Amino acid sequence: MTPGGSELRRILGLGDAVVVGLGSMIGAGVFAAFAPAARAAGSGLLLALAVAAVVAYCNAMSSARLAARYPASGGTYVYGRERLGEFWGYLAGWSFVVGKTASCAAMALTVGAYVWPEQAHAVAVAAVVALTAVNYGGIHKSAWLTRVIVAVVLAVLASVVVVCLGSGRADAARLDIGLSGGTDGLLQAAGLLFFAFAGYARVATLGEEVRDPRRTIPRAIPLALALTLAVYGCVAVAVLSVLGPAGLGKATAPLADAVEAAGLPGLAPVVRVGAAVAALGSLLALILGVSRTTLAMARDGHLPRALAAVHPRFQVPHRAELAVGAVVAVLAATVDVRGAIGFSSFGVLAYYAVANASAWTLDASRVSRVVPALGLVGCVVLAFSLPAVSVVVGVGVLAVGVVAYGVRGQQVPR
Repeated sequence: MTPGGSELRRILGLGDAVVVGLGSMIGAGVFAAFAPAARAAGSGLLLALAVAAVVAYCNAMSSARLAARYPASGGTYVYGRERLGEFWGYLAGWSFVVGKTASCAAMALTVGAYVWPEQAHAVAVAAVVALTAVNYGGIHKSAWLTRVIVAVVLAVLASVVVVCLGSGRADAARLDIGLSGGTDGLLQAAGLLFFAFAGYARVATLGEEVRDPRRTIPRAIPLALALTLAVYGCVAVAVLSVLGPAGLGKATAPLADAVEAAGLPGLAPVVRVGAAVAALGSLLALILGVSRTTLAMARDGHLPRALAAVHPRFQVPHRAELAVGAVVAVLAATVDVRGAIGFSSFGVLAYYAVANASAWTLDASRVSRVVPALGLVGCVVLAFSLPAVSVVVGVGVLAVGVVAYGVRGQQVPR
């Protein structure tokens, strides 16, 4: 490895990789996604959670197999390029970078809204600057901070579950599973809940920094996903048992409202702090993932090649991290992107559709192709079941990416 080169150092073990996955998934989504999902699915919320989990599992397993074969930064951008061709890899990378950059700004504004609502934009920018600095200092610092954040968030979520299920307000009758929102509502809710799961592949995008990636990544991704599903299931049951589908759908801060309804309003401020910390964790992991995909695309010339530089001391893609941090800070200062959950879900589902299509090509056996086939169909169905505005904007952004590729992509020297 030469100073100023573009190679990263492998320093993350299994525990670090699992924590990064948990930090990416168990974030602000669990504090916010249940309410719009309940409005869409009604009594089918738990079933929608199961559907989202199945699609997430398929995506996770496809990503794990691909990451073991191609342990390099960039995730599905690399897999699509190697298995399907340069265009599909580019399209996956475009979907990820654009969609997740918007998600970064949304998470930053979530921090601001919980910490200091009157100065949400200023707090959001400060959060972006601080976490970009943490990431700049090296992946070990990022992994350490992620451990702290995950521990705090899990403690808050455990408190919510215990308070809700242990209160006299909990009623198992509110957990009756039905389809009051219809099939369309069920699928839309699953697409929205997918936003809360879409972090397991952060381990894959960091594949170049994981030790023994062929063994570590296939173990870390499903383990992180299984732990996250267990947490989400417990939280969903606890909150539903107190608020019911209708009450949950109307909640502005679902978990805080649930502990207040359970008879312990003093815990609500703690839950709000937990939401802010969770948003910080999501933002930290998002900046990590977007900067690594930016690095991979810059190496291939689809983004300015200067962004492919790796810091000789800290061994991070420092220019990519600074560029991503700068764009997110500008968005957080000027635009309210909290409505971008649907668009982000569309972009991520498009990204994983490419991952499943890539995994399909790894093995010709029918058994090995069941999971990627199910994942591909699930991604497409959920993407086009999202709110119409999200679908229109998502298709438009993908179209812009296709035009950009047609103008410049095929002239990129390899």
